[in-house]
Amino acid sequence: MNITEMSSTFTPEALNKIFPAKKADEFFDALFGDASEGAYDIQLAFAAMNENQLEMALQLQQRPGRCLACNLTHGLPQVFSRHPLLNIAGVVKDLGSLLGDSLECGEWSLGHTEQRSAAMHVIPLKISLKTI
Repeated sequence: MNITEMSSTFTPEALNKIFPAKKADEFFDALFGDASEGAYDIQLAFAAMNENQLEMALQLQQRPGRCLACNLTHGLPQVFSRHPLLNIAGVVKDLGSLLGDSLECGEWSLGHTEQRSAAMHVIPLKISLKTI
């Protein structure tokens, strides 16, 4: 699969089915007991690909009237990787189902939080690819 095929496979619509927008509300409801306490929404997006690796991004978009401060987001990769509600391992498995018959997802990891703007931080999701 080349980069063009990946871009057309990992469309926002396909990724929203794998990681729906309601996950953020469910996460904050479990964390705080009230979804409206959350400072950001979470969206899964395609970032890049090479022969051996697929890179997705968990985009943290600031909610209106909330603060998306670095101190809120820098410890999140560890939390996200283990949180059963977000189920990143399940997300990776579902992404693998979109790859077709020649590739499969291998090991994955979440990178350090990157501040793209005051209103958006990104957590890279790096997935090794294996030829079947």
